[in-house]
Amino acid sequence: MIRTTRTRRFTASVAGVSVLALGLAACSDDSSTDGDNTADGQVTLTVSTFNNFGYTDELLKEYMDANPNVKIEHNVAAKSDDARLNLTTKMAAGGTGLADIEAIEIDWMPELEIVKDSFADLDGVEGIDGRWLDWKEAQGRTTDGKLIGYGTDIGPQAICYRADLFEAAGLDSSREAVAEMIGGEGTTWDSYFAAGEEFAKNSEVPWFDSAGAIWQGMIAQIAEPYENASDGTPKDLAANTEIKTAYDAVLAASEDLSAGLEQWSGDWDAAFQNDGFATMLCPAWMTGAIEERAGGVEGWDVADVFPGGGANWGGSFLTVPAAGENVEEAKKLAAWLTSPETQVKAFGNSGAFPSQVEVLSSPEILAATNEFMSGAPVGEIFSNRAQSIDPATLPYKGANYFKINSAVSDALKRVDVEKTDDAAASWDKAVNAFNELGIM
Repeated sequence: MIRTTRTRRFTASVAGVSVLALGLAACSDDSSTDGDNTADGQVTLTVSTFNNFGYTDELLKEYMDANPNVKIEHNVAAKSDDARLNLTTKMAAGGTGLADIEAIEIDWMPELEIVKDSFADLDGVEGIDGRWLDWKEAQGRTTDGKLIGYGTDIGPQAICYRADLFEAAGLDSSREAVAEMIGGEGTTWDSYFAAGEEFAKNSEVPWFDSAGAIWQGMIAQIAEPYENASDGTPKDLAANTEIKTAYDAVLAASEDLSAGLEQWSGDWDAAFQNDGFATMLCPAWMTGAIEERAGGVEGWDVADVFPGGGANWGGSFLTVPAAGENVEEAKKLAAWLTSPETQVKAFGNSGAFPSQVEVLSSPEILAATNEFMSGAPVGEIFSNRAQSIDPATLPYKGANYFKINSAVSDALKRVDVEKTDDAAASWDKAVNAFNELGIM
């Protein structure tokens, strides 16, 4: 059994001018946190992560016990945005003050591509060949194939729901019945919305939290949403029919089914205590966010189903800055922290779902349940969801992805949350915002 407390905000924080491009040398920290080599051969390795990777003191002690010459100092930023600012600012200053191991999110990779030579090449370490899901390993490589990130977790998505609200609406609330109602193995976004309409016949509770949340799931299944993968060039938003079709579908469904709550806002937080919505898109790490906000509310559960088959939301990596004093020792520690055995323990500590192939079928993972989520077999469910992800549909995220996606997300918010515009008018504003980027 696990109890998840992991809260991770995968926000579009790279929008606008790259922090790296600004060259903020003046903001750098003069005090280095690189590892120390003492006269007796003792090595101090610093590890910087954010939120909760599951790397407890007890877990790190295992490595130190097996490697008496190594002392590990673990620094944890409260939010991923804080960690990103620290990393990019110090990268701009030449790497001074960086930890021996720096955790990153996948969303930062387009920006870090600019300074890829500032990271050590992690290929060639014993035991890593074939360790990760192919698409996860590919995400940790630069455009020229250099491996700069060892994969930690992934965010396979299922549907979390309030079983008690289903029962109040006269519906079967079992995981199997909910999955079938949403569409079963052939679930589509249309069938998910249709299930919401069925639920709404006997309930005043909104079906999902927000249009923006649904967009997060939809965009995760569009292979080249805003840019051409072949050369990174942006697509003209005004002529991007694939995005416009998805945009229209989200807002059409939201008219009757959305609670109109922006994720991570105070109103969204409060809704977990007030029957705010019946279902939500749910990457593995979201179970921890739900528990934090819905404490004392019984009825949350997880259905092994997702529109379109599968999608990934988020995921992190461990990198080794090339300027560190103990690069080879840091590589070994990073490899150990991302080994199947260690990631199983990290999952138990935090709910961070492992990205290692071997783990997906391990007894420890398949037997994992979540007490707060009505005892749901989360290990089995998210393992199934991870294996249902089609790598061919994972979105290409180039240098302009977040700037363009922010324009579309803002358009959705104006209609669904702020209610200041209709869908057509808000789309026109998104196109204008895109044109003002000056990237075409």
